[in-house]
Amino acid sequence: MAQENSFKKRKITTVDDGGGLLESLPGDILTDIFSRLPISSLAKLMFVCRSWRSILTTQHGLVSSSCSSDKKPCLLLHCDSPIRNGLHFLDLSEEEKRIKTKKFTLRFSSSMPEFDVVGSCNGLLCLSDSLYNDSLYLYNPFTTNSLELPECSNKYHDQELVFGFGFHQKTKEYKVVKIVYFRGSSSSYRGRGRIQYKQSEVQVLTLPTRRDQSLSWRSLGKAPYKFMKRPTEALVNGRLHFVTRPRRHVPDRKFVSFDLEDEEFREIPKPDCGGLNRINHRLVNLKGCLSAVVYGNYGKLDIWVMKSYGVKESWGKEYSIGTYVPKGLKQSSDRPMWIWKNAENGKVVRVLCVLENGEILLEYKSRVLVSYDPKLGKFKDLVVQGMPNWFHTVVHVGTLSWLDTPLDL
Repeated sequence: MAQENSFKKRKITTVDDGGGLLESLPGDILTDIFSRLPISSLAKLMFVCRSWRSILTTQHGLVSSSCSSDKKPCLLLHCDSPIRNGLHFLDLSEEEKRIKTKKFTLRFSSSMPEFDVVGSCNGLLCLSDSLYNDSLYLYNPFTTNSLELPECSNKYHDQELVFGFGFHQKTKEYKVVKIVYFRGSSSSYRGRGRIQYKQSEVQVLTLPTRRDQSLSWRSLGKAPYKFMKRPTEALVNGRLHFVTRPRRHVPDRKFVSFDLEDEEFREIPKPDCGGLNRINHRLVNLKGCLSAVVYGNYGKLDIWVMKSYGVKESWGKEYSIGTYVPKGLKQSSDRPMWIWKNAENGKVVRVLCVLENGEILLEYKSRVLVSYDPKLGKFKDLVVQGMPNWFHTVVHVGTLSWLDTPLDL
């Protein structure tokens, strides 16, 4: 009996020391083992011992970036009901039968009770206060690291905001872009049912990669375009991308990029698909390429992909997706035709990403996730345990990195 107790004691002590034989393995072998695990498991392993934490967080992001990629992302579900403060996630790198949603606990929820997701980049989220528009947070949901960003000294009482967040591989810098449209000294007027904001300002915040660096907003002057009031949707080649808002005398919608290196706006050539001026469309990053989702009637859509960035001739229609009504929407609506209200504005179907198996992940009506097989032309509802009733999906590559983590990807 004494020998058995001694064995148990030695076993417990070995685990507390950080895994015994596992801890003695070379770092490259541990890195390979860790790279096969989902990001949710890696987040727990960070707290086993210091050596494991060092491998997971300081190996140039290789461990966390290899286990979660653009083809095997984890999805963040920003809940809209009853208030916009819930954040769930599901990891698509796990086996389908084991996938279930888990909820994050936000430490800053008291100071920012409701928020919008500005963007996701290298495992970091940028969140904006959806009530007062003053607060901005940077947040890694898997390590719980967070940073409240300073307020800009230039404030306007009546304003409309467009945000962007991204990272440039060449400069190794994260930047937050805030485009402010405001009334100015003269009073605003209503045109076609909404207030017209005649003045604008572009503000940029470069995030620190060292603790001794200061944070301050810089003004780039007036915005050269009027963009749609929504966060930038595609970060490609170190550039944020926006769609301009049509005007009475300038109905043409433009694709515009903001280069995070030289901080210049540039127009991007559009595909020759017709109807882009009158039909709404969204820009998305699919497999590293700038893509345009063009909406038709009853939830139909075409996806055009720019295979060589900046080259107009490289645009090509890669996918055409027909009408589909998920089971979850059929059961919740006694008037099926209402499902397609505002379908041409992209408010019914959102294209999220292309999965490793080539299927396209779609979000329907902020309520159902669906995968579409373009080869077979078949749809499949994703039934996941613990899904919230209403949500906005953010494609997120989960990592354990932070602002000071070297990124040599």
